[in-house]
Amino acid sequence: MNKKILSRCKGNSFADRAALRVRAKMYKKLAEVIPLQDMRNVLDVGVTADRAASSSNFFENHYPHSERITAFSDQDARWLEQEFSGLKFVQGNALALPFPDNCFDLVVSNAVIEHVGSFGNQRKFLGECFRVSRKHVFVTTPNRFHPVEFHTILPFVHWLPKRLHRGILKFVGMPFFASENNLNLLTKKELQVMANEVSLSLHRLSSPPHMHHARIVSEWFLGFPSNLLLFMQKA
Repeated sequence: MNKKILSRCKGNSFADRAALRVRAKMYKKLAEVIPLQDMRNVLDVGVTADRAASSSNFFENHYPHSERITAFSDQDARWLEQEFSGLKFVQGNALALPFPDNCFDLVVSNAVIEHVGSFGNQRKFLGECFRVSRKHVFVTTPNRFHPVEFHTILPFVHWLPKRLHRGILKFVGMPFFASENNLNLLTKKELQVMANEVSLSLHRLSSPPHMHHARIVSEWFLGFPSNLLLFMQKA
């Protein structure tokens, strides 16, 4: 994830309030699928140093056991340790998480995977989340096929081939989001392929082999699926 990406919406703006509502609904779905009260330790990959947006770090603001959370980011978000009692902050590279295998009961990551670069980097990111998880992984990302792209607030142009989409962003003065390193949106099919590859690689490496499970559900906004919610469970 890029250190320059702190927040995509200003505090108390319409986009911030909308993001907060959507993320609260995603947290509710997480709580319906995974027994959060039974998770002994949780890793949140990709917390933000931004303090202005109310939608930032939604997991920390909703989960009642902050002492169980390890918050991870390439940004300097050490202030979270003062904000949330018992929370531990670690700074580093999400493509090479500095934790041993099967370390956390639950690994969560909200709207980060679209910021780590190429499909190969995204797969590595997901693989690292899965590697350090003991039981569950929960990853969310914007759906590329929602009519509005919420980083740029432009409609429909992100449905074009990626090369053309990035060319338009450069033309209208958004070179930062035109770079694949800073924004690489995913479709449900692409995310499913990635999750299947990660699960299959772990299946082959385990002894005896265990089949792991992955499924994707959607959160809706303005009548369209706006966010993809990936649930992965280790055998």
